[in-house]
Amino acid sequence: MLKCRTVWKKLAPLARASSTVCRQNVRRAGLNNGRIPTCVPAAHMSTGPAGGGGDNLKYALLVGATCIGGLTYGILTLKGDQKRYQERIDEIESRPYKALTKEPATQVQPEASAVEATETEAVLEPEPEPEPEPEVAPSPEEPSPPAEAAAPDAEAAAPSETTEPPPEPSPPSEPSPSELTEPDPGPVVESEPAAAEPPAAEPPQPQPEVAVSADSPLASGKVPQHAPYLLIGGGTASFAAARSIRARDPGAKVLIVTDEPDLPYMRPPLSKELWFADDPSVPETLRFKQWNGKERSIYFQPPSFYINPENLESAENGGVAVLTSKKVVYMDVRGNKVKLDDNTEISYDKCLIATGGIPRNLQVIDRAGEEVKQRTTLFRKIEDFKALDKVSRNVNSITIVGGGFLGSELACALGRRATETGLEVIQMYPEKGNMGKVLPEYLSNWTTEKVKREGVKVISEALVKSVSYKDDKLEIQLKDGRLVKTDHIVAAVGLEPNVDLAKSAGLEVDSDFGGYRVNAELQARSNIWVAGDAACFYDIRLGRRRVEHHDHAVVSGRLAGENMTGANKPYWHQSMFWSDLGPDVGYEAIGIVDSSLPTVGVFAKATAKDTPKAATEKSGTGIRSESETEDTATSPVVSVTPTPIVQHRDEYGKGVIFYLRDKVVVGIILWNVFNRMPIARKIIKDGEEHADLNEVAKLFNIHED
Repeated sequence: MLKCRTVWKKLAPLARASSTVCRQNVRRAGLNNGRIPTCVPAAHMSTGPAGGGGDNLKYALLVGATCIGGLTYGILTLKGDQKRYQERIDEIESRPYKALTKEPATQVQPEASAVEATETEAVLEPEPEPEPEPEVAPSPEEPSPPAEAAAPDAEAAAPSETTEPPPEPSPPSEPSPSELTEPDPGPVVESEPAAAEPPAAEPPQPQPEVAVSADSPLASGKVPQHAPYLLIGGGTASFAAARSIRARDPGAKVLIVTDEPDLPYMRPPLSKELWFADDPSVPETLRFKQWNGKERSIYFQPPSFYINPENLESAENGGVAVLTSKKVVYMDVRGNKVKLDDNTEISYDKCLIATGGIPRNLQVIDRAGEEVKQRTTLFRKIEDFKALDKVSRNVNSITIVGGGFLGSELACALGRRATETGLEVIQMYPEKGNMGKVLPEYLSNWTTEKVKREGVKVISEALVKSVSYKDDKLEIQLKDGRLVKTDHIVAAVGLEPNVDLAKSAGLEVDSDFGGYRVNAELQARSNIWVAGDAACFYDIRLGRRRVEHHDHAVVSGRLAGENMTGANKPYWHQSMFWSDLGPDVGYEAIGIVDSSLPTVGVFAKATAKDTPKAATEKSGTGIRSESETEDTATSPVVSVTPTPIVQHRDEYGKGVIFYLRDKVVVGIILWNVFNRMPIARKIIKDGEEHADLNEVAKLFNIHED
């Protein structure tokens, strides 16, 4: 290389002089002839005297020697590159054997699904360095790189003698069934970050399904930055929406954010079947027997149904992730993002608000002090059920304030337990009878007697004046002077829709019914929907409404999910609701059922099959609305000549109660009549006047044995 540089220094002045002479001759020829000559005389290349050729010969020899030297150097460099390339290839081919022998724990298991394999590598292995693409040997026609530039690359490509080579993926194996179909993401087990030198592990074995604790399901410290479908709230409406979204968009990525520590679960068993279980471990397992004897879990799906939130954005086939114990505190509708209580932000494309409601409390209890509050339960969540179950086993007296659905169900449930343990159960409410705001007076009175037979002490027309704590007892002072002493209070006085996000989101809250005001498609804004208890929606048949029942959460959540994927469907499928006073008496209702409306009831003698227990045995489901479909009755409803309204009898075994507004049926209760809801739904949907509701009642076959 030094020789070549020395030669070039001697030739450079000669080359510059020759090029100068050439340019001058070209200019002269162009001026004389008016064009550039096609050939330059060879004599003009000489800088010596005329007739001399020594300098030209010396110049030609030096140029030839330079060419030969450069060619030789290029050949040697090419051979060196080929040798280093072959050494690199040999080193790479030997890596799988090293990885398998030195670090068997990092091998991807063939049985694991694609999602599980990705997560395992991310936790157990350091991120591998990117592999350099195989270098192509340069052809002789292409200029080879300078030696100074090639040397660093060659050193970088050489394997280090002091560090482990980056791990390589294991050889391909036979595709598992999960790779051939859409994978069902299993539970994810978080591991500690890998140390500098991972400890040796035994050869990998197929991993069984790992049960994730309900207290910390799929716990993850990383919050996804973006969710195409963001569902705020972890109740029935959110789960129904997620299932509906995935049905219409199989690759959808859905994130549910809930402030509860639990995965989505059904609430009705909390006040019904869970209390009738004989197994003392039910508060921990949350598994119960339905009226039909079949056992099931309170959770809609096991943990394996969901994917880890931190893997949602990278999930190839999408999925549903649940971010537990996180609360959305601020909503930026212009920026399409929300802020959590830990100040993290999540952006979204479409958002569902399904925040449900917050149990109301009596103002006299709120003002009574901590001693009273600590002995009061606002019943709504799993933790409330567990707490009340524990209290009922350790106190002598429980008083339930409220005569609605929840209060009556808890009264019957605790009353049944009272017959076994001697617990005193008291139910008080301001109405004259049980469920007086819903049932007509005669049926409310009958229900009150039914609750009393369950071992409950009923105090009607009770208005609470004050509550205090004295001598280890709660004293409830009523406005009429009566005094009730008890150990614990359950406040079941209704639900307040959770509209905490209304202010930051700029959403309208209905002044009459409460809840977010939405249109018939459950839409509050162009990319925001509301479902469940928090939605004040426009019913195309019954007008503006807000409903607080399980089946409405299912129906509205499903509809919102469909509309979030572009269905544009209005609310028309009337949701139903039901209540059971134990396994022997229950009813199903639809539409507007308000005791202030005119009612017409038609009853018949009940048989052994006319009970909630028999109904669930026939349908095979404990949550009766699960057997509901959007099909409606096809039997025509025919109006006939007016006849006298059927008189009510003292024994109401089974029957149908019609609620009227302007002579049109707007609500129906099926009392111990089951699996007839499509007929009731059609009657309300038709919106016709009926001259004889006794004839309409025959459509429900209540007179059959």
